[in-house]
Amino acid sequence: MIAEIVIFLVLLLLGFGFGRLAEKRHYRRIREREDAYRSLIVVPGRVLPSQYVHHQSRLVRGNVVISVDYFKVVVAGLRNLVGGRVATFESLLDRARREAILRMQAQARECGADAVYNMKFETSRVSGNAGQSVGSVEVLAYGTALIPRAG
Repeated sequence: MIAEIVIFLVLLLLGFGFGRLAEKRHYRRIREREDAYRSLIVVPGRVLPSQYVHHQSRLVRGNVVISVDYFKVVVAGLRNLVGGRVATFESLLDRARREAILRMQAQARECGADAVYNMKFETSRVSGNAGQSVGSVEVLAYGTALIPRAG
C-alpha cells in the first residue's frame, strides 16, 4: 500500500515537473513562430476579401496531437468531483490550436500564399483511459491559401 502511494506521488511530481517544463518550452516556440508568421494573414471569414479576388487558391492544413501529463489528469479528475472549469485542459487545447495554425501557416508560406481565409478547426480525442479521460487531443486547422498569380 505504501509503495503504491509512493509510486503515485512520484508520478504526480514527475508529471508536474516535466509537464510544466514541456509546456513552457512549447509556448516559447509557439510565440517565436507566431512572430515569424505575423505577416501571413489568417481570417475565419467565408467571404473572400476583395483584394484577393485574382489570387489562386489552395487547401492548406496543419495537424497536431498533444498529450496531457499525469499531473493534469489527476487535477482534472479532482475537478470533476466538484464540477466547474477545468483550467488544466485549457492550456492543452490552447497550445494544440495555436500549433495547428502555425503548421497550416507553414504550409501556406511554402506555396507562396499571402493569406489564408475560411480557416476552421476540428478537434478530437485521440486516446484515453477506457474513454473516461483525455489522453491526447488532436487539432486540425485548415483553410484556403490565397496565392498571387505569377506575371
